Amino acid sequence: MPKTYKNLWEGIIGWDNLYTAYLEARKRKRYKAGVLRFNANLEENITNIQNHLMWGSWRPSKWKEFMVYEPKRRLIQAPPFKDRVVHHALASVISPLFERKFIFDSYACRQGKGFHQAAKRVQTFLQKARVDGETTYVLKADISKYFHSIDHDALSRIFSRTIRDERVLALSNHIIRDAEFDKCGIPLGSLTSQIYANIYLDQLDHYVKDTLGVKYYCRFMDDFIIVCNDKKYLWLLLSEIEHFLTNKLKLTLNPKTAIFPSVRGVDFCGYRVWVNHILPRKKNIRRARRSFAKLTRAYSKGEVSLEKVKACIMSFLGYTKHCNSYITTQNILNETILRRL
Repeated sequence: MPKTYKNLWEGIIGWDNLYTAYLEARKRKRYKAGVLRFNANLEENITNIQNHLMWGSWRPSKWKEFMVYEPKRRLIQAPPFKDRVVHHALASVISPLFERKFIFDSYACRQGKGFHQAAKRVQTFLQKARVDGETTYVLKADISKYFHSIDHDALSRIFSRTIRDERVLALSNHIIRDAEFDKCGIPLGSLTSQIYANIYLDQLDHYVKDTLGVKYYCRFMDDFIIVCNDKKYLWLLLSEIEHFLTNKLKLTLNPKTAIFPSVRGVDFCGYRVWVNHILPRKKNIRRARRSFAKLTRAYSKGEVSLEKVKACIMSFLGYTKHCNSYITTQNILNETILRRL
């Protein structure tokens, strides 16, 4: 029997936890309008949240919707700041409980398990598989419209296998079953959505690792990689995984799912990964060139500050330092930034 947890409610609604949740929610957003309004009556607002949670009357407020276009066009639905405080309060208590159950090679929204670590882990798998046999193949797949396809009933059942505190389950269900959604779908843009998304696909992780016995498997949110020396076996695994996703989680794979030789390189988590080297993704390089060219034009017109330019350069260097891209990086900076400043 999986381990379950009760008596969590007092830890969630405690003043110290709610205040810590407020501090976490405001990180990098201290001067946003919603945060400033909340700060103006901080103690009263936290007490109000605490009371509604204690009375069982807390309900999610209307989400704020906006579009983002990088790395692709997506609709973001973000909760107002007061709701983010509740989400952080819930997450601080439940996240460690689920973290203990996650497999090692799940790399999204976990401490120390980001894009860079996932890409390097795939490279390690390629290296180990090459030792196992001469030819190495890769199954690369992702879930079609993942966040919008998560089934509410299935997610609630999975959640309740670990959490048995009825008040925590009720709070979680209010967040999962927001009135703005029907029977499936959770919003892109909230902390709890990231946690729920990981909890949901943890079922796939354990199926692949424990039931199918796959050795080299790595997942980053709804993208996953399997490395193997047997191409026919990968096709068999793909069939088993599709059946599991359809019947157990009501999910479908993206039609772009493919099996190919590892010598082609693996496009994963923003990098192109080979056995002996990792390169930046071509789309990211093209995007960086366009972005820096636009940035330098704006700087020359006095529309952006030098600090903004420096921040963008440091962000790009933070991305490229994790791969073999010294010459590419120098060329981009020389062509777009250094030549024009």
